Amino acid sequence: MAANWKMNKKIGEAQVFLDEFIPLVWNVKDVDIVIAPPFTALYTVSNLLKITHVSLAAQNMYHAEKGAFTGEISPAMLTDVGCSHVIIGHSERRTIFGETSGMLNNKVQSARNSGLEVIFCIGETLAEREADMTFDVLSKQINDGLKGIAPEGIIVAYEPVWAIGTGKTATTGEAQEAHAFVRKTLSGLYGKVSEEIRILYGGSVTPENIDSLMACADVDGALVGGASLKADSFARIVKYNK
Repeated sequence: MAANWKMNKKIGEAQVFLDEFIPLVWNVKDVDIVIAPPFTALYTVSNLLKITHVSLAAQNMYHAEKGAFTGEISPAMLTDVGCSHVIIGHSERRTIFGETSGMLNNKVQSARNSGLEVIFCIGETLAEREADMTFDVLSKQINDGLKGIAPEGIIVAYEPVWAIGTGKTATTGEAQEAHAFVRKTLSGLYGKVSEEIRILYGGSVTPENIDSLMACADVDGALVGGASLKADSFARIVKYNK
């Protein structure tokens, strides 16, 4: 279960969250928990997570190790601050900031070379879904973004763009159908090892719908946005009913 805080929480707010959240999930041993705060809070959150089983992720990175790239963060900087994971390809990065499949492929390769596990995001827009292009879009995003990438350390997050932050959630049938297709597409890239790749669902995940989403055969977890900003809410998601 991964929390993507996006551009939310200053350092003090992050500390208050963790002071409340960690005791709520202290005894959860059968779920991998990842928190992705904004860059400014990474160092503080890293220190607070050191004695816990919760992992730290960054929300983005640049593919170069260092250089004249004003405003960017390298994978080496992320591992230096304690990150074990990084989110790459979120729809907001693709649509708002114009990140292309080629750019994302470079980022994934660079992240893996630095030992970071990658949460690689894919998903179709509402227009693409209504035009029956969902599978074409997902196939292209997977094949282009993961071209030449080994399967180890890759986590895929299916996030239908029309469900992110809108309050709309894919039905369990829609989620399972998409996840099954993603699994099949990964199988084409990696063979049987694709069965071990975790596929997360993202898009208005809440404490109210997590149980039904996790009951889907090919849904292995969730990438959570708004519902991860409150400790009790995200803790309930982490402790979903199995």
